[in-house]
Formats: sequence, structure tokens, C-alpha cells
Amino acid sequence: MMNLLIKSALFVLLIFSLQTAFAQNIKVSGTVTDKSNKALDYASVALIHLPDSASVALQVTNQHGLYEFSHVKSGRYLIKALMMGYGKNQSAPFEVKGITLKVPSIILTDHAQNLKDVNIISKMPVIDQKADRVIVNVEQMNTAGDNALEVISRSPGVKLDKDDNIVLKGKKGINVMIDGKMSYMTGMELTTYLKSLPGSVLSKIELISNPPSSFDAAGTAGIINIKLKRNKMQGFNGNMNLGGGYGRYEKVYAGTNLNYNIGKVSTYVRLNAGHYNSYNRLTLNRTIGDEQYNQLNFWHPVTNSLNYSTGADYFINAKHTLGLMVKGFTAPAETKVNSNSVNYNAAGIKMGGTSMFNPQSNTEKNHALNLNYRFKTDTLDGELGFDADYVRYDNSKNETFTNNYLDASDQLIGNPIDLRNKGMGNVSIYSIKADYSLNFSKTLKMETGWKSSWVKSQSDVRFDSLKTAGWINDPRRTNAFLYNENINAGYLSLDQSFKNLQIKAGLRAEQTRGDGSSSGTNTLIDRKYWKLFPTVFISLKLDSNNLVTAAYRKSINRPSYSSLNPFTFYTDPYTAIQGNPLLQPSYANSFEFNYSIKNFRVLTLSYSVSDGSIWEVVYQNNSTKESISRSENLNRTTNFYMATGSPIDVTKWWNNSTEVSVGYNRTESAVQGNGYNAFSWNWSVMSDNTITLPKNYSLTMYGYYDSPSISGLFRRLGSYQLNVGAKKSFWNKNATFALKVNDIFNTNKFRANLEYNNIKTYWQNEWESRRINLSFTYKFGNMKIKTARSRQTGTGDEENRVGKN
Repeated sequence: MMNLLIKSALFVLLIFSLQTAFAQNIKVSGTVTDKSNKALDYASVALIHLPDSASVALQVTNQHGLYEFSHVKSGRYLIKALMMGYGKNQSAPFEVKGITLKVPSIILTDHAQNLKDVNIISKMPVIDQKADRVIVNVEQMNTAGDNALEVISRSPGVKLDKDDNIVLKGKKGINVMIDGKMSYMTGMELTTYLKSLPGSVLSKIELISNPPSSFDAAGTAGIINIKLKRNKMQGFNGNMNLGGGYGRYEKVYAGTNLNYNIGKVSTYVRLNAGHYNSYNRLTLNRTIGDEQYNQLNFWHPVTNSLNYSTGADYFINAKHTLGLMVKGFTAPAETKVNSNSVNYNAAGIKMGGTSMFNPQSNTEKNHALNLNYRFKTDTLDGELGFDADYVRYDNSKNETFTNNYLDASDQLIGNPIDLRNKGMGNVSIYSIKADYSLNFSKTLKMETGWKSSWVKSQSDVRFDSLKTAGWINDPRRTNAFLYNENINAGYLSLDQSFKNLQIKAGLRAEQTRGDGSSSGTNTLIDRKYWKLFPTVFISLKLDSNNLVTAAYRKSINRPSYSSLNPFTFYTDPYTAIQGNPLLQPSYANSFEFNYSIKNFRVLTLSYSVSDGSIWEVVYQNNSTKESISRSENLNRTTNFYMATGSPIDVTKWWNNSTEVSVGYNRTESAVQGNGYNAFSWNWSVMSDNTITLPKNYSLTMYGYYDSPSISGLFRRLGSYQLNVGAKKSFWNKNATFALKVNDIFNTNKFRANLEYNNIKTYWQNEWESRRINLSFTYKFGNMKIKTARSRQTGTGDEENRVGKN
């Protein structure tokens, strides 16, 4: 901590040294009032340079109607002022000659406005292609009955692997942010959270395949930023949602989103609860030597989840903003697991089998606290921001196993083998960061910052076996694991704009220090390294309609904390998962090119090469018939992705968003001492259609097809899905009923083959994909923009911050 305080102090000194270096500060100030001399707060004010009428700076007045522009260069200017509900006005021209100047008061005359009969018809496209990201406007979709993970999987270039991990443009290693804040979740923790979050509470999904240097270098596939709904209207307002669905089992969920925005304070509360009764069925057909082992595992979890989030932003004045956020979720589940395996000899004669019953009581919890502060400096439009975060994940598991071994006639061999496990795990994360930006001119911007994080991950698994003397601890299956990690990072980036060309280049340095130990295997982990991560972005406007962008990024994908634990966890008598303390981080070099016409994405090209990429490798023991999955570093994986398509209005009543993509995936590595080289070309098509009907009805239809492809060592088979739905808005469009049928033909499942060395396995994972869902949403409270409070702060960044945690 002492090193951290010293580094933070040095960083603050650097900031104020930069301010001192640009200390000359010529100010232009004044007031804006109405005709009765009453101060008008939050009026928009522009400093206009003459004679070219260029806008030099923009801001809004404070509660006293005051504005003040700093570091104004010598020259001739005037001030323009405007405000909703009032007419425009401007000052007389004035000359700045090296001294502070006060402009005479600008008076705005109010207008009698009647907006009651004005209908604003503006429909945002579902997919919005930007220069540096793809934005999915979820509020334009029919998400009835969908959870957040299912909504994300419908985004362009996104797929899910067999464990519901997100794959973007054929690449693993995605980082997920919630309202601009890193979630720090991976694997099962992330999947559980996203499945517990109703899709109806999502506002936007940002797919950032090549983030700039101000973001963490982690995430070889980029970042997905999930923006949750939060109303920015003044006063009290909110919305509620209620829904349910049925596939094989029932699901029910409900939630509310409350906002109170008044004056200098903006607050919100989100609550969402759900009851999800579902299942997963895993089929494994394994060829071991000349024998066949057919296994069927059935999971039946019943989960009751609660998500909450609350926060407040306090706009101290036009320069200072303070924010606080608290959020979390809990998802207790009662799960019944059944596993049945039957083995046959070379002649196809049944030889015997096993059956297992495994009831579980599991709980996943997460709590997070964020404190943030923003300060706009007088130096070159500078902005200084601080964030402090604390995140805690907890999980617990109580389960019993009853294993039965059967002969060819399905008769029990010996007595059942009974085991029980009481396990727990938790991860604590502390993080602080500071970011500073300076605008040297209208075309040159600098950003710099520092971030430090500390992680403590621990798990404790205690297995007991039932013997004649009672429950006895099983040391082979008992293990305590502890891992600590500290990451320190600093970055610098420059953004230079020319007439039609913008270039942004950055460099990020990250230092990683980690150590861990496992009691069950007496394994120690000790690693220290630091790396440099450059980024380059180029944007070229060929003309007013044609835009070309290109990007390069180097990134890192560190092993998940649980994957470093060398302990072996058995899910059934023949299947287990084992950690790997020798795992190293993988590195990727990614390139991307985009060409668009009038925001229509004509072409996207993405190419990346990953060294040491982390994938699952299955080890099979032909004697014991056990298959153990273990994460390992593969030598090299190559991904190429090409896509075209954007939303278009086919007619006034039909909006279509179609994407066609082609991919190439290759895996080259030594696997268990033997060479492995697999590659494939693949293609996919996705289409989302909305038909607008009279009387506020609409119909939706979504479908996709994915051809066979390579995913690590898995040769994935093709899949497709079709959803249809209908919506009806009423009560002045404040209420909506939505009906949707997901996966009509029940074809959305993961199917793959594993074939290398002595492994020959067919893998099929399916879930409750086909469902019928019905939902109701209602908006209430003040939905009007108040004239004097339509903008809280004077900058776009602070406006955007209202929607961030």
C-alpha cells in the first residue's frame, strides 16, 4: 500500500505540474438572465471566434446564471446563448487582449411553447455501427422472457461455447463491463449473473472488439459493455416489468427501475427478482479402445435470484461531480443431478454401467461498491477522474453423491458408494484508478492514467466418504486453494485530428504479480512479469457519406483464478475438471478494418493471432475410463472474420437487420506430446425483422444459422434457431405487452466432436431453448423534460456519466 500511495502522489503531482505548465489563464465570464433579471441556470453558452464564427468552447450556466471560459486566446469574440423555452440571443462583439473580461448580461426572452400536440417520431436502429464499436439498442428488440446472456448471444458476431462462455468474432477471452465498470467476472460466475438478469432491463450492448489504451489490456476478444436502463428525465419516474415463460418448466420474473433526478442530485434504484426452473442435458458418446461408453447427464436446477443496484450522482458545480454506486446479486439454487452411463464391448453387447444421483444446494453471491469523482480543470479543458472499487464474490455448495455400479443385467454390484461435499469459495477485489485528459487544441487530445488492483481468491473443498464407522474425511478429494494477484498499469494516448483524418495511438504498461498454493497437491504458484500493449486507431472520412476505420491492438488473456487450482473436481464417476497451475497468460495481436456508407456497414475485416491461447484439453485414461478436462496453453490459434450487413428500412413498416459473415479458424499446437493442426472455413447468417402494424402492434422474427466450425480442439457442428414474437403498446405507449416463442424447432444446441490421440467423443449439450414467454412493461412518473433542468452539467462526458455506475 505504501508503494501505491507514493505512485498516486506522484501521479497527482504530475497532473498539477501539467496545469502549472499552462498557467496563463485569460478568462471571459458573464451571466444569462430572463427579462425580469432572474438568473437562468443550465442555459447553453457558446464562445464564438470572429470573423470565422467558429465555436471555440461550449458550457452551461450554473445555478446563478454564471458562465466562465478559461484560457481564452487573444482575438475577437462574441457570446451566443440559448435555452429550451426561450429565444436565442448574443452579446456584442468584444476584444480579448491579455486581461480577464466580463461580458454584459445576456437577456433571453421566454417563448410560450405548447408541445402537447407535437409527436416526435424517431426510431433508433437495432444495430448501430460506429467507428470504434457496434451498438445493439436492446430497447428496440422483443426481449420477452430472455435473460441477458440470451440477448447478448443475438448480437452481431457473438456466439456461445459449450459452457456458455461468450465468443466474439471467433475469439475467446472477452471482458464484460456493466455500465462502464469492469465486472471482474469470468466463467461460471459471469454466466450465472447474466442468466439471472432479465433481458428487459438492458438498454444497450456495446461490442468493442479493439478497446483503446485507457481500457485494461485483458480480453483478447475485446470488451462487451452492458448498459442497463436508467431514465435521465427530471423529477420522479421509472418503469416496471413482469413476465413469465414455459418450456419444460416454469419461469417467472419481475423488476422495477426507479429514478429521481432533481437539481444537482441524480439517484436511481434497480431491483429484479426471478424464479427459474430449467434443465441441461449433456450427452457424451465416447469410444475407448474397442469399447463404447454412452453417458447421459441431466441437471435440473431451480434458481431464485435477486439483482439490485442503487446509486447517486451529486453535481457539486459545473466542475465537480461525485458519484456512489452499490450493487449485487444472489442466486441460491436447488439442483438435482442424475448421471447414467452404459458401456458396450466391440461386438455391441452391453457390459454394464453406472448411475449417480447428486442433489446440490448452491448459492452464488456478488456485492460491489464504487466511489467516483470527476473534476474539470481550468487547464486546456482538462478532466481528472478517480474511481475506487470493491467487489466480493462468494459461492457455497452442499452436495451428496450416491454412485451405483451395475452389471449387464442392471443389477447392483456391491454397495452404493456415498460421498458428500461441503465447499466454499470467494474472491475479493480492490481497485483504484485515476484518469486525466487534456485538450491541447481542438484537434489534439491527450489521455493518461494509472490503475492498481488487488485480488484474493480462495476455495475450500471438503469431501467425506460414508464408511461403516460413519462419515470419514477423504483426503484425496479435500483441498484448500489460495491465490493472490496484484496488477499495476499506466497508459498514455494521443488523439490527433486533421481535416478528414483522425489518428489515435496509445501505449499501456501492465505489471502482474501473483502467488498461490494448494494444500491438496502441495503446489506453489509464483509469477512476476510486465508487458507493453500498444494500440493504434485510424479513421478516414472519404467524403460526407463514406467512412473507413482501421485498428490494431495487442492484448493479454490471463488464466481465471479457478483454472489455476490443480485440484480435480469430479462431476460424475467418469468425468472430472482439473486446474492447471502451470497455465500462462496468452497474448493476441488483433487487426480490424471497417468500411461504411451512411452508417451502413459494407465490410468488416478482423484478423487475430493468439500465442499460448487457453483452451480445454481432455485427457482420457483407457484403463479407468475417466476423462479429465484440463485448461492448457495451445501454441497458436488464428481467427479471420469478414462480415457485411446493417439495419435498413425495407419499407416504412418493415425494418430488417441482416448480417452475413465468413470465418476462418485454425488451431496449431502440440497436444499431449503429439502435433495437432485443424482448420476450417465457416459461415453464418443472422436476420432480425420488425414489422410495424396499425394501432401500435408489431411483429418480430429473428433467426440465425451457423455452419460447422473449429473451436479450440472441438469440431463444432452446425446449428440454427428461429424466434417469432408480437408486441402491443397502449396507454399512450407507456405500457407494452409482448409475446414471444423462442427456438420454435428446438434446434439451438451445442454439438461437437473431439478427435485427437486416444480421444474420440461426440458431445451434445442442450437446454430449455424452446420456450413461450409473455411480458408486461409499464413506464410511469414524469416523462417530460423540464426547461430549466434539461441538462445537469456542461459536458457530454458528465451527461454520459448519468447512465454509468
